[in-house]
Parts: sequence; C-alpha cells; structure tokens
Amino acid sequence: MSNKLLFVCLGNICRSPTAHAVMRHKAKLIGLNIEIDSAGTHASDRGEKPDSRSIREGTKQGYDFAQIHARPVKDEDFKYFDLILAMDQDNYQVLNRRCPPQYKHKLQLFMQYHPSFSSLQEVPDPYYGGARGFELVLQMIEAGCDGLSRHLEQQNL
Repeated sequence: MSNKLLFVCLGNICRSPTAHAVMRHKAKLIGLNIEIDSAGTHASDRGEKPDSRSIREGTKQGYDFAQIHARPVKDEDFKYFDLILAMDQDNYQVLNRRCPPQYKHKLQLFMQYHPSFSSLQEVPDPYYGGARGFELVLQMIEAGCDGLSRHLEQQNL
C-alpha cells in the first residue's frame, strides 16, 4: 500500500501544495491513513506559504493550507515516500534524472489518476496566468485526487 505520498511541481507554491491540501482533505473524509507532503524540483521560495491565489481558490472549496510551506525535493524523499507524483512532464523528467534506480518505480505523473488522462496528461502551471487558471488547476487536482483516493482505497482491500 502507498501510505506516504509526495506531490511535486516546480516551485512548490501552486500546484503541488494545492494537491497536498486537497488530498489531505479527501483522505480525512474517507478515512485513509496516509502521510502527504509536497515539494518542488526548483523550490526557490523555500519556507514560503503557497501562492495566495492557490489558497484563495482552495479555501473557497473548504481546503486547508495550514502547515504547508515550500521546500525542495530532497534526495532522501526518493527512499522515504511510497509514491512521488509529478504535476507535469518537465518535473517528472527532473525527478527521473535525480532518482536512484531502485526507487524509479515510485515516480508517476499525478494526472494518470484523472479521468481524462488520455487527453490531459499535465496540470498546467497557473503562476503567470490569471485567477481563472488557478480555478481550473484546482478542478483538475480535485478530479485527480478523487481518482488517486479510489486507487488507494482499492489497494487497502
């Protein structure tokens, strides 16, 4: 069973902390006992709270961003986490280059759990866009977290 999840994007201030907050909420609702964290491949905003636009959109839907702060992916994350979920291909490739061979099976694209994965494989970075981009990203992440939750529940059977 995957009981330790790490969501990864570029800066760990928009997409991965949103997935962190959404999955934490959904796991609690359905009683999944999992550890959730988020990190960035280039987390230059280390220690910062998530982007205010991510927080605004997420809190409208009841998600809590408390205790979520930007941090870089660490080498020990590859061993520690059971599943490392990249928000897009670029970050997946960075993780794949850094990951020791014995842990590569833990790397996945987050969107593989989204119902539209065949046509939509990445969560776009909303950072340089407007508020609508953050709303769309939240919707994508919610659907992906629903699929991931179902997958984790099935593993628990």
